[in-house]
Amino acid sequence: MRKLEDLQDLISQSVDKLTFPVHPADLYEPLSYILSIGGKRMRPALLLMACDLFGGDIDEALSPALAIEVFHNFTLMHDDIMDNAPLRRGRVTVHEKWNQNVAILSGDVMLIEGYKLMMKVPNHLLREILDIFNDTAVGVCEGQQIDMDFEQRDDVAISEYINMIRLKTAVVLGGALKIGALIGGAEGKDADLLCTFGENLGIAFQLQDDILDVYGDPEKFGKQVGGDIISNKKTYLLIKALELAKGNTAAELAHILANRDFINNDKVKAVTAIYNSLDIRQHADSEMQAYADKAFIALDAINLPEEHKQYLRDFADGLMVRDN
Repeated sequence: MRKLEDLQDLISQSVDKLTFPVHPADLYEPLSYILSIGGKRMRPALLLMACDLFGGDIDEALSPALAIEVFHNFTLMHDDIMDNAPLRRGRVTVHEKWNQNVAILSGDVMLIEGYKLMMKVPNHLLREILDIFNDTAVGVCEGQQIDMDFEQRDDVAISEYINMIRLKTAVVLGGALKIGALIGGAEGKDADLLCTFGENLGIAFQLQDDILDVYGDPEKFGKQVGGDIISNKKTYLLIKALELAKGNTAAELAHILANRDFINNDKVKAVTAIYNSLDIRQHADSEMQAYADKAFIALDAINLPEEHKQYLRDFADGLMVRDN
């Protein structure tokens, strides 16, 4: 088995070698720019890892893995426009460096470049893999829209939130693993189980992210702790607190969320104190563990050598035991 870090390095090297047309420059230069910003390259590395797990040739999986990375960065380019974000991983975003219209059109062509890469899969798998890729892409768009809808609502249920993060985040992990498994020669049932493993792990990962946003070490977390609180973002923690808070606690939480004049640090402290009084972290930890357990149940059912399953267990544990 190849180490995940080696697969991530292979993806990074392959991304650096991607070439796009020279003209028109303002259409294609943003593609190379956003891909150069980097990232963990986790999604495409998982596709290669799944192929390797089933004894496949990772060279056959490299183009579809790159397709996943190009697609992911296309979503980031458009997300940055919607969020009006000035920076992406410490670098100026595409719509700020060029302009919004360029970022929209470059994102469009980036999606198409992703499809061109995905179509390099073996012919006998092409239709099935394009179906998976299509379902994944639609899911991400649905998840983003649902997340935006949540901003206008005060009655979001936990089940709705879990479905949103499944679509927005987890389906890409599941889809990447399923595509890699099929290229590696996996039976359909095992590819489906690996997809289920990835989706549930992705949900657990996002719940962990929600927890770290409030309770993480700012030196290790890599971004502002309490950012979700400051922006009133509907995370598992806030939705659970709104569900459990009664009487004066509910009134206080509603007042804090409605008050636009709160100093950020004071708001974070006040909301965190309410979370602590309601044992919100324990609830979030339990929910996260429940989805991690679902992932491991799916993993146990996959027809793979035990050492390969252990590799996936160790990978999952590494994702869940983190501080950034």
